[in-house]
Amino acid sequence: MTKPRPIFDEMTGFSGQPRKPYEKYSEWFSKEEVAHLRRKSARAESLFRLTGITFNVYGVEEATERLIPFDLVPRIITAREWQTLSRGIEQRVRAINAFLHDIYHRQEIIRAGRVPVEMIANNDAFLPEMIGVSPPGNIYTHIVGTDLVRTGENEFYVLEDNARTPSGVSYMLENRETMLHMFPELFSQNRVRGVSHYPRALRRSLSACRPDMTQGHTVVAVLTPGIHNSAYYEHAFLADQMGAELVEGHDLRVVDGRVAMRTTQGYQPIDVIYRRVDDEYLDPLTFNPDSMLGVPGIMDVYRAGGITIANAPGTGIADDKAIYSYMPEIVEFYTGERPILNNVPTWRCSDPEALSYVLDHLDELVVKEVHGSGGYGMLVGPAASKKELSEFRAKLEAKPSNYIAQPTLSLSTVPILASKGLSPRHVDLRPFALASPNGVEIIPGGLTRVALKKGSLVVNSSQGGGTKDTWVLEDE
Repeated sequence: MTKPRPIFDEMTGFSGQPRKPYEKYSEWFSKEEVAHLRRKSARAESLFRLTGITFNVYGVEEATERLIPFDLVPRIITAREWQTLSRGIEQRVRAINAFLHDIYHRQEIIRAGRVPVEMIANNDAFLPEMIGVSPPGNIYTHIVGTDLVRTGENEFYVLEDNARTPSGVSYMLENRETMLHMFPELFSQNRVRGVSHYPRALRRSLSACRPDMTQGHTVVAVLTPGIHNSAYYEHAFLADQMGAELVEGHDLRVVDGRVAMRTTQGYQPIDVIYRRVDDEYLDPLTFNPDSMLGVPGIMDVYRAGGITIANAPGTGIADDKAIYSYMPEIVEFYTGERPILNNVPTWRCSDPEALSYVLDHLDELVVKEVHGSGGYGMLVGPAASKKELSEFRAKLEAKPSNYIAQPTLSLSTVPILASKGLSPRHVDLRPFALASPNGVEIIPGGLTRVALKKGSLVVNSSQGGGTKDTWVLEDE
């Protein structure tokens, strides 16, 4: 049996001494009383509850509203580290947009044999209705959340791409606001780059993607499924912060070839819809006829160039976990460059040889559904019971194409505030990128998600994870 790899702690590295980006924070923390900080933590929870920052949990406790736990210890990233990450994310976002345009048009990457045709043709996330459709500015993924993990001083990996409707940016903004409110002295001691401009940047980026046929002031609306959606708080928050209208499907209709929203002065045309409704429910005339969440006829207007939908329908194929395994080839094919950020090694269980390996090493691997999200439908082999391994083995054998597998990485840790002081917990990072014809803008930092349970690798809020403020320092 191989010896477990040591875990890199972002605060203390492998040496146990504070790394340079944490030196000032560590000095400050050493002078603080844990009891005082825990009172501050309770106060932060009260602020979140007062603000209404909750999410809904579905399943055992149907639609139970919960707070996402917030930890006071920041995750700190150096300017040099961020430069590498942002270059890698920009490269990846450009490649994803080029890939989406290609597979809905000439499909050159398939002709070149770099991606098998069955990966596209047999993929539920591929929308034939988008074939031949070119969104305004050829931008498909206007907002991208790239999930990153770290395993060492200079070792970062892309865990997955969120190209449909990435969530969590409101928590990034509220986490920073809370830290600024409670610990202003920390921001005067550490030169931390700001994130509060995100809503303005989002509005600016979306406006740059308006259809060519529209004129005058750009009208932007956020389309939400409604108050029962798990991310409704974020939908309302972003609409408010952007100065956009928050609308539901019943507020909209097609009028004179445009999508228009109901107002006190009648129906007003919309130029850009930031939709938080899944493809299937977007247009009952094109997709699910039973949908009450979308707008009848919106796809006809979209195909005619009368509205921008962000993110574009059909982008889900770019964050499919089976397609993820081809991202190194995709990046190289469309950019002519080697990927700056590496993928996690991945076995596609649709391949018989890969499936055989996965079944033989199930207790060592992490197995995920290709369309899964939120930490559901996955197996963490080293932490699974014999019964769970047996049940998952049966799922794999029954439908192998539904799964991919990856090695269990030694994810980095960042301390959380525990009852007796600092205690390391595993983390990931979701930076947010905005794409428009003017380029790709990446907000410095992102949402750090933390597994609050000791030893756990699952950071998703739906599985008990929490969040941290993410600091990107100014140039050293």
